[in-house]
Amino acid sequence: MQSSKEPDMTAMHQRLVDQVKTNGHIRNARVEAAFRAVPRHLFLPNVAPAEVYRDQAIAIQSINGQVVSSSSQPTIMAIMLEQLQLQPGQNVLEIGSGTGYNAALMAHIVGPTGKVTTIDIDEDIVEAARVHLASAGFGHVQVICADGGLGYPADAPYDRIILTVNAGDITPAWHTQLKPNGRLLLPLVLRGPQASIAFTPNKDHLESLSLRACGFVGLRGAFAEADTLIQLAPEINQLTLRLGEARPTDAQAIYALLQSPAQDIRLPISLQPQEPFFGLSFWLALHEAQFCLLTASTSSIGQNSIPGLIHFPGKGTTTIGLLGDNALSVLMRDPASASADTRPGGGTFNLSIRSFGSADLLSQQLKKQIMAWDAAGHLAEKQLHVRAYPPDTACNLKASDIVIAKRWTKFVYSWQ
Repeated sequence: MQSSKEPDMTAMHQRLVDQVKTNGHIRNARVEAAFRAVPRHLFLPNVAPAEVYRDQAIAIQSINGQVVSSSSQPTIMAIMLEQLQLQPGQNVLEIGSGTGYNAALMAHIVGPTGKVTTIDIDEDIVEAARVHLASAGFGHVQVICADGGLGYPADAPYDRIILTVNAGDITPAWHTQLKPNGRLLLPLVLRGPQASIAFTPNKDHLESLSLRACGFVGLRGAFAEADTLIQLAPEINQLTLRLGEARPTDAQAIYALLQSPAQDIRLPISLQPQEPFFGLSFWLALHEAQFCLLTASTSSIGQNSIPGLIHFPGKGTTTIGLLGDNALSVLMRDPASASADTRPGGGTFNLSIRSFGSADLLSQQLKKQIMAWDAAGHLAEKQLHVRAYPPDTACNLKASDIVIAKRWTKFVYSWQ
C-alpha cells in the first residue's frame, strides 16, 4: 500500500502525458500508448519524481562543465516519434542511448515482432541504459557501445534510424544502412540552430518529410563536428558565443567588444514571441556564414550588458546576430517596445540591432537579412525543405536555393 507521504508517480506520469497530448505533440495512438505504458522514473532512478515528471530535459552526464548526455524533454521526444512514424515489426537503430527511455518507447511501438538497437559511445551510459531497460521490462532491447557515426552494420538495413544527438552532417553509414523506403531522423545543425529532420531516400538523394526546431547535445567520437562554442568569461557557460561555422576567434577581443560603446538601430518590425527561435534564427543562419548566438547565464546578466532577445527564467538571456573581424552586431528587443515581457511566451515586441566595434557594414548586412525575412512573410522552420546529396552529385537548383556543402553531404535548403 502506498504511503500518503509518497508521491503518486502513476498519477504524475499520466498527467505529464496528458499535458504533452493537450499541447498537440502526441497525435498517433501508438505513440500515446507507449508514453502511457512506459514510466520515465524507471530510467531516472536517482532523480526526484517531481523533476522526472516535468516536461524538461534532465542532464545525466557532463564533461568539463558541458552536458554530453541527457534524458530529452518529453515534448521533443513525442514530436520526434511522431516524425519517425514507427510501425509494428520494424527494425530500428537509435544513435545516442541516453537513459534508455526513448529506446523503450520505440520498443513498445514496434512490438515483439520488431527490434530496437541503441548505441552510445560511452560505456557507463550503455551499462546504465541496459539496467534501466531491464528494470522496465525491455531487456530485449540491444544496447551497444560503439561510435554512432558508423551506425551498426551487423543488424542493417534498418526501417528507421534515429539520432538523439545533434550532427552537422549525414555520415555515409546512416545512408547506406537505411532501407530504400526507410526514414532517417536526426537533429541537424544548420549553422547554429538545430532542426529535427525526417529524411527518406528519393533516387540519388535524401528528401525531407518534416522539420521541427529542437536542441540536442552533440554527436561524439570520430564524426563529431568541430566545437564552435567560445567561452567569453572565466566561469564555464557564464557568457558564451556559438559560431555558425568554425573559424579562428579571439575570445578576449570579443569580450572587449561587448564592453565597448554600442550603437543601436531601430527596425520597423514587430515579432511574435516564438519567431526568433522558430523562424528568424533559421533564416539568418542559412543566409549568413557569420551567424552567431550569444548567451549569458543568469549570474552574468548583471555584470555584462548583454542585448536581450529571449529571456529564459532561471537560465539567462540569448540573442542572435553576426560576428565580423572587428565587430559584432546582434538583435535585441527594442527598449521602447510596448511589451516588457521577455519570456518566449510573452507579448509582441519590436526589434532593434545593437552593434559593437566597427560595425557599420555588419549592422547593415544584418538589417538587410532581417528586412528580407520580414518581406518573405516571417517564414518559420516548418516551411523549410531540405535535400541531401552525395557531395559530387549534380542537382537542379533554383535561384533562391541555399547550398551548404559538408564533408559527406551537399545540403540544399529551400523555403516553401
